[in-house]
Amino acid sequence: MPADQIAAAGGVPWQWIEGELRLGVVHRARYDDWSFPKGKLRYGEPPLLAAVREVTEETGLSLVVGRRLPPTSYHSVAGLKTVDYWSMLATGEFVANDETDDLEWLTPDQSADRLTYADDESLVKHLLAVSLEPVRVLLVRHARAGASEEWSGPDDQRPLDHRGVAEARALADVLPVFCPDQVASADPVRCLQTVQPLAERLGLPVRAASVFGEERYLEAPGAALNALVSLLGAESVTALCSQGGVIPDLLGSLVPAGVPVTGVSPGRRADWLPARKGSVWALTARGGRVLSADYYPAFLA
Repeated sequence: MPADQIAAAGGVPWQWIEGELRLGVVHRARYDDWSFPKGKLRYGEPPLLAAVREVTEETGLSLVVGRRLPPTSYHSVAGLKTVDYWSMLATGEFVANDETDDLEWLTPDQSADRLTYADDESLVKHLLAVSLEPVRVLLVRHARAGASEEWSGPDDQRPLDHRGVAEARALADVLPVFCPDQVASADPVRCLQTVQPLAERLGLPVRAASVFGEERYLEAPGAALNALVSLLGAESVTALCSQGGVIPDLLGSLVPAGVPVTGVSPGRRADWLPARKGSVWALTARGGRVLSADYYPAFLA
């Protein structure tokens, strides 16, 4: 990013209070303004982790990350600042700090009246445009495992290479912000190794999900589709590792036109959705139906 451009990240905290949606709007004494919490990225910090860190530091709340919201840009004294935002289900009590001295839980209409900046008001509209449902499935493509032609053993035993090991560690650092309570994987070793660090971080086993391997998928694609629909309709949040020959096809069946998709270049010409090695699709859903799909092509710089 050029020197005169500043990267920042934040979130729109929300919760239900007596059956009514409320948004967490913070007051910054230094600027005497009302806004959603945000802050600048640290060097090398993924925007998603920066967003959670900043909102936590400015509010003291516990957060579960949901879908990605549109970024905002504005000119500051230091240059052009671009802020990435996420929807965040919040619990706990506000703790005043050096940056924010107050937080109010307001209805969407009240927040639109209270917010100082028009960009923050537009975030409210985008938040309400899609039903507030949690991310139900984190669909992970295995990390890098080197070239198949350079591996002499059975292909399903091909392990992650050095880059792939680092990508798996990065996934373990970031994906807990979605609060997964299940981790599953197709059978190939490279898939298992991709989500094993995450499972260890969460204290969870890696469940076998053989139907999401390429060989099984070619034999019976309907089995994987049904299994994924079941996960999307469950109350759990599942991190699921699969392969490049499976993920785009499944997404093509489950992400119809009109569903909000982020993270994919608008100039992309391919008909299918991407799934590069080490990438993640975060799918929000209700009743097994995908409501939004956020693509994270990489968490490792």
